[in-house]
Amino acid sequence: MQSAFIRISVLTGLLLGLPMLGIVATGADVHQYLEFPPSTRYVNHAPFSWSVLSLTAAVGLLTLAGLLWLMARDRQTKSHTASERVSDSWPLWGWLGLMLLFGSWVLAWNRFSWFADWQTMTFAPLWLGYILVINAWTMRRTGRCPLINNRRRYLMLFPLSSLFWWYFEYLNRFVQNWLYIGVDDFGPARYVLHATVAFSTVLPAVIGTRHWLASFIRPPVSPLALVFEERIMHRTSWLVLCVASLALLLLGIWPNLLFPFLWFAPLLLLLALQGIYGDVDFLEQLRDQGWQAVYLPALAALQCGFFWELWNYYSAAKWIYTVPFVQRFQVFEMPVVGFTGYLPFGIECAAIALLLGRDRGTRS
Repeated sequence: MQSAFIRISVLTGLLLGLPMLGIVATGADVHQYLEFPPSTRYVNHAPFSWSVLSLTAAVGLLTLAGLLWLMARDRQTKSHTASERVSDSWPLWGWLGLMLLFGSWVLAWNRFSWFADWQTMTFAPLWLGYILVINAWTMRRTGRCPLINNRRRYLMLFPLSSLFWWYFEYLNRFVQNWLYIGVDDFGPARYVLHATVAFSTVLPAVIGTRHWLASFIRPPVSPLALVFEERIMHRTSWLVLCVASLALLLLGIWPNLLFPFLWFAPLLLLLALQGIYGDVDFLEQLRDQGWQAVYLPALAALQCGFFWELWNYYSAAKWIYTVPFVQRFQVFEMPVVGFTGYLPFGIECAAIALLLGRDRGTRS
């Protein structure tokens, strides 16, 4: 327990302290980064660049194509047998999820006068509906789902998700790639409560979608031949730790250049510390499951990302983007190449979920 506490403390200190340390070192006004709720715009974003857009789009498309090819290679050639199903019918709680999802969608995108006082509160019930639906669909296809067969671990994802996404909100203070509108009258207490409930749905949605995608492919039959040579892994982990730490340290100083590390640095830090301390949960999952450990969560986050942006578009309380170099050709509010950020984010979600242990009795 003492060792685990030390590791978590080191990770938390690096994640929270490094970005602010970089700002303090420059002599900049720290108070604007601590404003709560955040509203002041103080980062000057770089203008649009065709060259950066082209390069980002090419890398993103190649990555997506590779992930889709891997999934197509592993697809099932036959459907599940009747013995593998609990029932061919849609579960009752799945119908509740459908009603909650579509009811919340209607309320989010319309401005009914009788609903005006609750108009900003549709995000959480909408995504709770999605979580129920994706689990019900997985249950119908395979006879199992994390909500039913691994309930305790799955429910623990909700509070973990709130903490997880609050950290990205903190990192966004240093790059300001997104900003919330429609919440101007929220005081600190209401803002915290509203955001914490909404953020709690992120990990359950991605992990639930991952299980649903897994129902379309064969179980891994040929694990990757990964050999973890202790000395090499230890040195590599220290190198990754230094790179990720430096990126976080300089994030607020060069936000236009380093903003992609908002998504990469936390994952790199987590994996580096696991390697240094000998905890290789994600790498062992990669060895056991092959590339499914990578492409399933990446594509799951991309699918969730599409619906996050879709349902956000006409909502009263919503987010908008200002992304350096690529702020053009929006799909909903998101610049089209910005969707590539969901791919590493999904892998990050999978790595964080592993902190609660492996799934038991369901595919992870």
